[in-house]
Amino acid sequence: MTASCPRPTRRTRLAALLAASALCLPATAIAQDVEPEIIVTAERRGTGLDKTAAAVTAIGDVDSIDADHPSELLARAPGVFINRNSGQESLTSIRSPVLTGGAGAGSFLYLQDGVPLRSPGFANVNGLFEANIDLADRLEVVRGPSGAFYGANAIHGVINVISPDPSINRQLADVSVGTYHTKGEFGIGREARGRGFYAGLSLHNDIGFRDNSGVDQQGGVFRLTRDLGAWSTDTILTANNLNQETAGYAEGEDIYKQDNARKRNPNPEAFRDVKSVRLQSTLTRDTGDGGTLSITPYARWTDMDFKQHFLPSSSLEENGHWSLGVQSAYYAAPQGPWTISYGIDAEYTEGFLEEVQENPDIFSYRQGVHYDYDITAVSVSPFAQAERQLTERWSLLAAARIDYTGYDYTNNTDDGLFGRNLRPADRSDDFTTVSPKLALRYTTDTSLSWVSYTRGARPPQTSDLYALQSNETVGLADPETIDALELGWRGQMGERLTAELVAFYMYKENYYFRDADGFNVPDGETSHVGVEADVEFAITDALTLAANGTIAQHEYEFTRTVESQASEVIEEGNEVDTAPNTIGGARLTWAPSSLLGGGFSTEGEWVHVGEYYTDAANLHAYEGHDIFHLRAQKAFGFVTVRAAVKNIFDTRYAERADYAFGNYRYFPDEGRTLTVGLRLEN
Repeated sequence: MTASCPRPTRRTRLAALLAASALCLPATAIAQDVEPEIIVTAERRGTGLDKTAAAVTAIGDVDSIDADHPSELLARAPGVFINRNSGQESLTSIRSPVLTGGAGAGSFLYLQDGVPLRSPGFANVNGLFEANIDLADRLEVVRGPSGAFYGANAIHGVINVISPDPSINRQLADVSVGTYHTKGEFGIGREARGRGFYAGLSLHNDIGFRDNSGVDQQGGVFRLTRDLGAWSTDTILTANNLNQETAGYAEGEDIYKQDNARKRNPNPEAFRDVKSVRLQSTLTRDTGDGGTLSITPYARWTDMDFKQHFLPSSSLEENGHWSLGVQSAYYAAPQGPWTISYGIDAEYTEGFLEEVQENPDIFSYRQGVHYDYDITAVSVSPFAQAERQLTERWSLLAAARIDYTGYDYTNNTDDGLFGRNLRPADRSDDFTTVSPKLALRYTTDTSLSWVSYTRGARPPQTSDLYALQSNETVGLADPETIDALELGWRGQMGERLTAELVAFYMYKENYYFRDADGFNVPDGETSHVGVEADVEFAITDALTLAANGTIAQHEYEFTRTVESQASEVIEEGNEVDTAPNTIGGARLTWAPSSLLGGGFSTEGEWVHVGEYYTDAANLHAYEGHDIFHLRAQKAFGFVTVRAAVKNIFDTRYAERADYAFGNYRYFPDEGRTLTVGLRLEN
């Protein structure tokens, strides 16, 4: 299929920003009694959304959505596009193209209850594998660089998975059965005399709609809150285990539309096994002068084995790491017009990676040990934020974070070239980045407007530095940085309409990615410009329309010739591949109070993904898709029955589309599916 996407010019991008600027000007609000939504992601504590000068989306109703994959939840946030791939694999886009390989690892910061799932240099491109999303109370997404409180790896955004609150007394059992998926969630929560706990268990089985593509996943969370004198504590233990058979790309133009071919798996030998455990405890106290001190020590362990079926070598990679760390922050009481916060984060990590090819030599991939190394890593990150109230409605925020990351690398096999693979000799590397933020904020009784500049930074991942290839130079990778300008408005217009409108421009340097020849590029540059909207309109007391959408342009800002595939030449101004210009969706919810005795609701959902290029040369494209879901539920006392039909019209679409090595490649969708569920909770 030949691309037909028109390429917007730089003048078009400027026009988009100017249009967004007009949209984001403060509007006259009517309603006066607006209770701000409470979030925690932006400053690592409960913060009113009405005071947060950043693009933040909170996604609740996790249980009623009954998602089989995180992509179904995150499609409700503007600027976010998750490629599902096979099983529980996920590739993320937040104000970016869908990033893969080295580019995807470390470009997004994934958190469980405010603590990163992985150490800064050991990110996983499938970053949501280890998050306990089935047990989550809600998800929070920060779009764009995050500022001072979260630093390294938050290049394009942050996803925070929030565990259930122990303060709610309840016990629940939730089981759902679908065309391919069977899931169970069980939990109990109690609070009494200054202490509370929540314990939850999730089970997920997916038989797979493609051959040899089944998934088994289990997750657990235990949360304990206690008051210990002047201190309050919040301790969370989470664990996750994933075993999946992995299906590879279906190859051939539009093969995802062919009923039989789309279900075949060309890589029945492929698999992923992932295990992780995390323990954290947040200690908080008032300091007596109106300030608040928060300290969060934590420990984590993760281990992953997988078959690299996507490479000619089909090598087996094993990697893992364990970490000890601490987050700390002091939130000072306002002193006149000033409010100041500061702290320091530190972490120690030991990790390893082994990659072995059992198959005979193929091309430049040689049979034997490709890599075998150990790494000790240390990161230290002081930060500070100051806010000054300029007038009753205007305030200025300034923040900065310094991230130091140091690696000690030990090679356990021979140094130098081994076919395609380059194994550095023992060495040490360290990197220091500074991430400032400056924001001007204007508030009314019912709205917030802001303009901000933020820089994000990503230190080179350990795989960038030490799992090298023959055309690379040892020590060449530099920290990746992104500079972001943002103009936003959030508030209520009239009594029934709430909205968030944001325009952004971002420029990224030292972009690390894999080109069409399969070699890593350490010094790419890209630009990202767009407009986002998140709107909710109460049409009547029973009928609500919610919608989110993004119009964006993501371009290469450099030129690079690919040696063996002339068609994949990157030219400055090309759109980055797998970067739709439009993404979004809408939900129409009907919840009449009198129908069927009350407790009934139904939701129709539309999910849109626009056309996008599948190669860097912009010669091939995927046409995009629009799919529709229908959900309904009815409560009978402590029992809730629900049902969902996903992809109502059985549309044939690609969860991911790609063009490489002369082939169209796709991860096909599951087709129309039916799920029924039963929840008991009291």
